[in-house]
Amino acid sequence: MGSLEVRLARKKSEIRRAQRLRYKVFYEEMAATPNALAMLSRRDEDAYDAIFDHLLVVDHGDPNKKAWRRPKVVGTYRVLRQDIANENDGFYTQGEYDIAPLIQSKPGCNFMELGRSCVLKPYRNRRTVELLWHGIWSYVRQHGGDVMIGCASFPGVDPASHAMALSFLHHTAQAPEEWHVRAHDHLRVDMNMMPKEAVNMRAALKAMPPLIKGYLRLGAYIGDGAVIDRQFGTTDVLIVLPVEHINSRYFTHFGAPDDVVPTLSPEFGKLN
Repeated sequence: MGSLEVRLARKKSEIRRAQRLRYKVFYEEMAATPNALAMLSRRDEDAYDAIFDHLLVVDHGDPNKKAWRRPKVVGTYRVLRQDIANENDGFYTQGEYDIAPLIQSKPGCNFMELGRSCVLKPYRNRRTVELLWHGIWSYVRQHGGDVMIGCASFPGVDPASHAMALSFLHHTAQAPEEWHVRAHDHLRVDMNMMPKEAVNMRAALKAMPPLIKGYLRLGAYIGDGAVIDRQFGTTDVLIVLPVEHINSRYFTHFGAPDDVVPTLSPEFGKLN
């Protein structure tokens, strides 16, 4: 799309560049607290990076001028397939939410975990986010994903400051019993902070992070309880998005699950 391309990281140096982008966004711009290693390397990294696939949006530079020698990583998502998670230490999300019972109850479903989503500030626009989602959706269809899971965040570690939005999610988007997942009891913060009749829907949506609103539009459910992540300075909620429940109107834009999987043009990064 213009000078932007969405693709998977192909080598370790590209993963390191994605980690530097994550550090810039999470630690320098937001409220994450780096440990000594992160401060020295200026990268956000953990043991899970080795088993995730890393989706990148890269900018090749102005196509009307001299292109950059090394494309700039301006957006990233990391994705973990269930078969890879099973061969290692499971999903990252299990550290905050007890997702194991849900996965065990759906033996015919292929789960995929999304995480560490961020975009460089000058590129935070609809075009970059759509390109990321084209990449995610192509990946999901390529690997036969049935359910997407992962944590999405509110800024800050005071859930009460998000009482309206969290209560809205509790009353209107909490997963039904079939998809129910509860935060670990020692971490769980009750999201039911206001009675349903006291929640102003318009105000709640206005106060909600764009990523969470995007998931809701697609048809996602929210887990039971929020979790405070003190390292990253956030209040997390669990996203559970069964592919079969995605609003069909989005298929005209991204393609239906059983469509032919689009290929990525290595030259222009467009979906063909």
